[in-house]
Amino acid sequence: MLFQQITDKKLSQYAYLIGCQATGQALLVDPERDIDQYLDRAEEEGVEIVAVTETHIHADFLSGAREFAERFDTTLYLSDEGDEEWRYEWAREPKESGGAYEVEWLTDTDTFTIGNVEITALHTPGHTPEHLSFLVRDEGAGADEAMGLITGDFMFVGDLGRPDLLESAADVEGAMEPSARTLYRSVQRVLDLPDHLQVWPAHGAGSACGKALGAVPQSTLGYEKRFNPMVDAAREDEDTFVDAILADQPEPQIYFARMKRDNKNGPPVLGQLPSPRKLTEKELHEVAADEETLVIDTRLDRSAFMARHIPGSLCAPMNNAFNTVVGSLVEDETTPIVLIIDEADVEEAVRDLVRIGYDNVVGFAEIDTLQRYFENDRPSETIDEITFDDLEEDRTKETAAVLDVRYRSEYEEGHVPGALNASYTRMPEYERDLPTDKTLLVHCRTGKRAAAASAFLRRAGHEVVWVNDDIADYEATRAEAVGA
Repeated sequence: MLFQQITDKKLSQYAYLIGCQATGQALLVDPERDIDQYLDRAEEEGVEIVAVTETHIHADFLSGAREFAERFDTTLYLSDEGDEEWRYEWAREPKESGGAYEVEWLTDTDTFTIGNVEITALHTPGHTPEHLSFLVRDEGAGADEAMGLITGDFMFVGDLGRPDLLESAADVEGAMEPSARTLYRSVQRVLDLPDHLQVWPAHGAGSACGKALGAVPQSTLGYEKRFNPMVDAAREDEDTFVDAILADQPEPQIYFARMKRDNKNGPPVLGQLPSPRKLTEKELHEVAADEETLVIDTRLDRSAFMARHIPGSLCAPMNNAFNTVVGSLVEDETTPIVLIIDEADVEEAVRDLVRIGYDNVVGFAEIDTLQRYFENDRPSETIDEITFDDLEEDRTKETAAVLDVRYRSEYEEGHVPGALNASYTRMPEYERDLPTDKTLLVHCRTGKRAAAASAFLRRAGHEVVWVNDDIADYEATRAEAVGA
């Protein structure tokens, strides 16, 4: 049996390629939308992807299941569990090219085979109503028990999937607590499964689909039974578990609602990656004057961005938080996007964007081109940069307001006196309620999230100052002052 975990480090997402070398057939679990990466991997391994399945309707990336079905008539194995309000819609409709999708609808304990590999679906709702986990058995090797369990967003290493997203991200009112109670019952079920089963989750550390995911890419069920704190809570009683699993969940990125909608109703078929055009300095000037186009500046040096940038541009450094920043701050996925980026990073950025539904990447300008833009005295703007010492001096002024853009749970653990709180992951939603008659002193824990939020708020018309400092130093200084 061939088994590969395929990692997207930025979204902390795992897809799985499971193949039978004897027959040359393979199953792909939870693929992202740019499916060429999986086709290349399968070709390297000498197998053909003949089927695609998903653990659930995802919130943090656009699925590649429809892409496979539309382009290659790939067989789909999708959940038929859940309820009428939350189920796959697109696969029940005709294909774009005509005809019906080839779908096998799965319910609890249904089994199918890919070559000599047997897959058994287990209904493990709670994160979502339709959620399935998959037992994997290597029938070709003569195994009479499953080797492991693909757990999707039901169980992670060190955590369980959050049951609040239907309500907090997809606006399904009143879903949070009932989902937590459903998740409790799913945990009770897997406690009876053998300890030797490997646990293959859909996400690792850094994903917002849980609150304390481990960085180890896989585990065993026996280990999780012993050391997973949320499993421990489920051993107590239902109310204890509900309180524990719902406590301190971070505010989800604002794009999660769109991902849920599109993965339920049908992600647009990508076909091929966008191919943005390289812009000259003159063309960049024209873009800067175009209010319909959004400039996303990916320079790693945030202070350089604050010192000088194109008016209205967003600060989204090309690092592991790139998807999160863009997905948190850009509501309209149809917005034409121009990147400030090194040419060598363009394809990576395009993949990052299409994975969360931003297909309209129309152009890019290299950082050297941006420097020529500045040298030619083209329009630019600056955001002032301060430390927490400066903030302490300025925060009591009538013309200023401190804005903490960390998660609510971080804010509640301790914050600057009088600070407002608005997590940057949902800033477009919170921005409307922020004061417009004060300069916002924007901070987070280290300045990274605050940089993205500051650029967004300036674009929205607010006067802002960026606090580029570590709040731990500020808290230590205040503690010393109180102690003295």
